[in-house]
Amino acid sequence: MDFAFLFSTMATLLAAVPTTLILFSLSVLCGGLLGLLIVTLRVSGNPVLRNFAKGYIFVFRGSPLMIQMFLVFYGLGQFGFIRYSFLWPFLREPMVCAILSLALCTAGYSAEIFRSGIRAVSPKEIEAGRAIGMSGFLLVRRIIAPIAFRHALPAYSTEIVLMMKSTALASLVTVWEVTGVAQRLISQTYRTMEVFLCAAVIYLVLNFIILQAMALLEYSLSRHRRPAPSAA
Repeated sequence: MDFAFLFSTMATLLAAVPTTLILFSLSVLCGGLLGLLIVTLRVSGNPVLRNFAKGYIFVFRGSPLMIQMFLVFYGLGQFGFIRYSFLWPFLREPMVCAILSLALCTAGYSAEIFRSGIRAVSPKEIEAGRAIGMSGFLLVRRIIAPIAFRHALPAYSTEIVLMMKSTALASLVTVWEVTGVAQRLISQTYRTMEVFLCAAVIYLVLNFIILQAMALLEYSLSRHRRPAPSAA
């Protein structure tokens, strides 16, 4: 095995990690916020808003992310009101289109994950909050949101890991993250095994860090479930 080539390949791919992290962090942040909005519409009493949220979730969960990315990157410019608007200088950038498509996709999955967490909140706990005078935003902030988030966290951590792997599709719209750089190296060296092996190691390390961070967050949010230390 050519270790010199592996080391040089790893160094080249590591230089693309910041781009991957930018894609990942911004898409998860924007997708999470949009997911909160969608789940709010999904559980609202307004049938129009509820059906809109259902349709959004169906479309973005039911179609491939690759097609969504192509539609955003190549399709938005087909509309004159977008091409001649103030948004076009941003939407014509591959990085912005990649982040937008990733965020729109993960928002559909995140909304359903958040909804499952909300459904796990016991009605008795909500009634107890109302009994002591909580209502509206205070009830959501003090009771519904913390409990729902704890229940949704295991499934949401899986979605976050999937988002890290999904950043590899950004290379299809000329964003040179880790996978895009790996493909460019392969076209230059024709050494597929070594290049993709280095890329796989990078993704494994990144996902390991993410999983450890999510496990630590879940542990910190579950203090009430841990047994109290016994008295000496």
